[in-house]
Amino acid sequence: MLERYLPVHQFAERHGLQVAAAPAQLLDQVAPVLQQADPLVNKAIALREAPARLWQKLGGRNALPARPFGLDDFTLLERRGDGELAFGLAGRFWQADYGLHPVANADAFLNLQGVPKLVLHFSASPHGNSTWLSTCTRVSCPDAASLRRFRPYWLLIRPVSGLIRRRLLQRIAAAAT
Repeated sequence: MLERYLPVHQFAERHGLQVAAAPAQLLDQVAPVLQQADPLVNKAIALREAPARLWQKLGGRNALPARPFGLDDFTLLERRGDGELAFGLAGRFWQADYGLHPVANADAFLNLQGVPKLVLHFSASPHGNSTWLSTCTRVSCPDAASLRRFRPYWLLIRPVSGLIRRRLLQRIAAAAT
């Protein structure tokens, strides 16, 4: 699925863990867990959005929605049985308001040009009496200018992003078991 939606990418992070649950049980929990509040994620997003929120309070304009960034901003691209699940997001992520581009569906995501794209992928593979649950995030920048802008942003958010992904996997595992 990663190769279908984002074969060319400049940035990636992968995390996984072994879970004593069936693949279907795990993938069924991804969307509900993504929609649940996580205090650490909420604090990280609030910190990330603080400058833009302050700018708005001071009368400045940007496209940051009234609600914090979250799963609602992602588009479900596809679920393949009990093995894979992918969400997509497009925008100029380094901008204070994320520079999001609405993506209606998988075809729109595939056909979108000229904007950085991100795929959040989950896979669940049987491994003996348990399942290897993993997540991979890929980001593709379509041109040198967006690559130059995204690289420092990635270096800044990458440690927090990794922590959030690892916590996400733990929360999915806990919900499934």
